[in-house]
Amino acid sequence: MNAQVRIERYADQGRCVGHIDGRVVFVRFALPGELVQVALDEPHDRDDRYWTGEVVEVIEPSPDRVDPAWPLAGPLAMGGGVGGADLVHVSLEGQLRWKAATISDQMSRLGHVDVTVPVERAEGDTENGGLHWRTRIEMIADDDGMPSMRRRGSHKRVPLDTMPLATDNLLAVADREHVWDGGFEPGSQIRLSVPEPRKQPIEGNYAVLVDGELRAGNRHLMETVTVNGRDFQYMVDANGFWQVHRQAPVMLAGHVIDLANKALDGMTSACIWDLYSGAGLFTLPLATMIAERTRMLSVEGGKTAVKNAQRNLRALNLPDVDARCGDVSATLAHVPAHLSRPDLVVLDPPRAGAHAKVCRQIAQAGAKDVIYVACDPTSLARDTATLISLGYRLSDIRAYDIYPMTHHVETVAWFTRIGR
Repeated sequence: MNAQVRIERYADQGRCVGHIDGRVVFVRFALPGELVQVALDEPHDRDDRYWTGEVVEVIEPSPDRVDPAWPLAGPLAMGGGVGGADLVHVSLEGQLRWKAATISDQMSRLGHVDVTVPVERAEGDTENGGLHWRTRIEMIADDDGMPSMRRRGSHKRVPLDTMPLATDNLLAVADREHVWDGGFEPGSQIRLSVPEPRKQPIEGNYAVLVDGELRAGNRHLMETVTVNGRDFQYMVDANGFWQVHRQAPVMLAGHVIDLANKALDGMTSACIWDLYSGAGLFTLPLATMIAERTRMLSVEGGKTAVKNAQRNLRALNLPDVDARCGDVSATLAHVPAHLSRPDLVVLDPPRAGAHAKVCRQIAQAGAKDVIYVACDPTSLARDTATLISLGYRLSDIRAYDIYPMTHHVETVAWFTRIGR
């Protein structure tokens, strides 16, 4: 079923909102103000509270609309549908407006805070047209053994001969390892990881994994992040989590440390918690802030990430960090006395957020400052409301567009205890 719809506003998950006969419809590949023809997702006669659909024709376009830079990721009706770039129809400036509006809306509705949130783009992204930023990509082998991506709403796999979102160095590795030539077992998962930014040639610091097994390169990769002029080295697992944008680790770590310096200004010693800490992106620079007078607890649920974080800490001779593996809330219920009263808490939870229980544990521990790194504005807004109810105020918030061409955005919020 097709219908003509006037698009009203941004929604979540890269969609926009319109109405059909009074019923809400969430539309992919639309923009506010547009008049579009929409194909409703099947079954179109369902009696749900809302419907979903996708643009098949643009009758009155928005000034922010552009031709997709990667057509395969565009609307199905225009030959796309592979996913991975749901804002590919939006200008780069329009993407920033979209993300800023989404964060502000969620913070107002769920966080009960009215804020205007600046969104910063990474260096080089404008020149690259929002492409060539991913240091990790994943694909699936089609029935002919070629790397591919699934087309939305079907089981069809679309073979690929390049990946426009990938960095130039990753594409060079893919060419050198003949990834685009195929020959994979049908259905196998293909992952490429190539660290950035680089201060040395690629050599063996990359990985091609097939179904989790190393095909080429190295299982353990070295990432270099420069914070305030100092280089920090991180060993990370090729199949594990690391920020995928080539500049994201530098941007996020730099900003977190700037905020931490403000929070700890004038202190000669400090206790810091780093929660959902991964391989230690924030842990390492935080642990060196107040030389020999920083006590730290880091908590992460992934065993491999924690092992790597412990190895990274040993390499920098940072013995005063208690790096633990486990559920964050469960771990915080049994913190050693010398680490039980944090001056500063940094947390970078998964998309679902930290939830009220962890927020309460942070407040009960007496943390004076909380720096919250969020990959989902909705979760951040919910946790913001909780932290405010526990006696904190929002002191600073800004966002980073480290996922160009997608609706995703990273937000960093600084909360300060009232009366600290």
